Amino acid sequence: MTSSSSPSRKALSKIACNRLQKELSEWQVNPPTGFKHRVTDNLQKWVIEVTGAPGTLYANETYNLQVEFPQHYPMEAPQVIFVPPAPPHPHIYSNGHICLDILYDSWSPAMTVSSVCISILSMLSSSPEKQRPTDNDRYVKNCKNGRSPKETRWWFHDDKV
Repeated sequence: MTSSSSPSRKALSKIACNRLQKELSEWQVNPPTGFKHRVTDNLQKWVIEVTGAPGTLYANETYNLQVEFPQHYPMEAPQVIFVPPAPPHPHIYSNGHICLDILYDSWSPAMTVSSVCISILSMLSSSPEKQRPTDNDRYVKNCKNGRSPKETRWWFHDDKV
């Protein structure tokens, strides 16, 4: 289950495999509200369906998150992006990259896929309007050739949405 479609990605460590198997088991028993894990045979890459929370701008809208786990998860944060089309949000770029500190600088090994999902849904739910980041076009243009959002030097300056 540690194989991947990308030849450059390293296989998960034993610690990462054990942690992900535990998280997946817990998810199957008690999934976070508004999320469905799409079952595949690849433990290293998860696709998660997100449904917007009731009473928000994104109520009943469905989007897909792709979560790719690095070799040394949970010591290193997973790469989390929306599979386009991404929801229009001030911190979500049209290519699916998400500007959220816990995915980068504020990551902690105590976090789980469930806690990340809940944070993303909270971010969506708190948005007062559906719009792209002001620098969306420039950022997306500079992310050609599959550049990872983890290669971006994010500036976390707005915690309102």
